Amino acid sequence: MTSTETSRSTTTHGFSFLDGDWHVHNRRLADFIDPDSGWEEFDGHTTGRLFWDGRAHVDEIVFPSKGFSGLTLRLYEPETDEWTLNWSNSRTGRLDPPVRGRWSEDGTGEFHGVDVHDGRNVRVRFRWSNISSSTARWEQAFALDGGPWVTNWVMDFSRA
Repeated sequence: MTSTETSRSTTTHGFSFLDGDWHVHNRRLADFIDPDSGWEEFDGHTTGRLFWDGRAHVDEIVFPSKGFSGLTLRLYEPETDEWTLNWSNSRTGRLDPPVRGRWSEDGTGEFHGVDVHDGRNVRVRFRWSNISSSTARWEQAFALDGGPWVTNWVMDFSRA
């Protein structure tokens, strides 16, 4: 898939690239708001499925060494031309507040929201990039009280 095809595909079809089975290499900060807390690395795997002609996507990600799984529901809203990304995990069973955003023409997706981490309000950013038929990258970043973004979790996807 060329970069132009990737851009057109993500802008028009959202998360269709994520359908199927993926290996996921994770790198995340030990403390999500402390950039000096050190990084831990671990592997996972995910399986995704499309619905509604590609306007909805659900996946489950399993982290065998961490003892929990996550579930993401991604929904396209045609009236706003935005996606909402909704996350839950097996430890809490709670649906976290969604992040919302869209795909740019360069094939990068950026999604923003507000959440609470360790009792503190945080701005949240998810960024999808480096998308091809066999790879993708997801990054999460938090910002406190108008401060700078701290990238705290990176997932590198490779097609299973």
